Amino acid sequence: MTRFIAACVQVNSRDVMSDNLARAATYARDAHAAGARLIAFPENVSMMSFGGENVRAAAFPEDEHPGLVFFCDLAEELKSTLIVGSLHVKVPDEDRVANRCFVIGPDGKVITSYDKIHMFDVDLANGESYRESKTFRPGNAARLAETEFGKVGISICYDVRFPHLFRDYAKAGAKILSIPAAFTRTTGQAHWHTLLKARAIENGCFVIAAAQCGDHPGDRQTFGHSLIIDPWGQVLADGGTDPGFITAEIDLTRVDEIRRMVPSLGNDREYKPC
Repeated sequence: MTRFIAACVQVNSRDVMSDNLARAATYARDAHAAGARLIAFPENVSMMSFGGENVRAAAFPEDEHPGLVFFCDLAEELKSTLIVGSLHVKVPDEDRVANRCFVIGPDGKVITSYDKIHMFDVDLANGESYRESKTFRPGNAARLAETEFGKVGISICYDVRFPHLFRDYAKAGAKILSIPAAFTRTTGQAHWHTLLKARAIENGCFVIAAAQCGDHPGDRQTFGHSLIIDPWGQVLADGGTDPGFITAEIDLTRVDEIRRMVPSLGNDREYKPC
């Protein structure tokens, strides 16, 4: 399928999973009614808890996760492919949890999953401090999702700052890059649009980036602005700062057109590192 409607669901997740799931499903059903058949959700879509102990307490083993069951049922209901930005999944023999994205087919079956590789361990100038690696076990493998729309490269949030991951996806055949996020308001205002446009342009890919928005427990603030971007770097849809959804038509022949115009994937050269 080379032409279809994609959607990003933008939510303000808090610390009651059932409420978060219900709101996300409402927007997904509305997006489906608007024609979307590929629907993406943000990072932490089922829960935004404050503090490592609360995050771990709200995590489940994958085969028991109520959020995964919920989204598998929703995908089957809507007969659509869902990219569930991330759920918090308990890992055997590990005190930390996985921040795991799931891609679910229209039959309600999981196509693939991906654990966030790069941990957001930063100290911002305004005093904000984050140490994801204390709570989350980093992943160690890239994942391409083989969907009815072709290959989709899967990532989560802070991964966007590591361009080699997306280059690998493009060279492996991805024409769509999924970058769900809970970007902080501080870093989002400075970098979100620029980073996502860069990943689209340098790889000749569509970027679908569903985002969290608003205020969350622990005084955390996220930027919103879910984006769908074409391979030329044009923003096709921007979710602004409020919960809701956005849609855009994806024409995958545009990828081939742009890559013929600027064949950078074929112009890569090996070089000796410094």
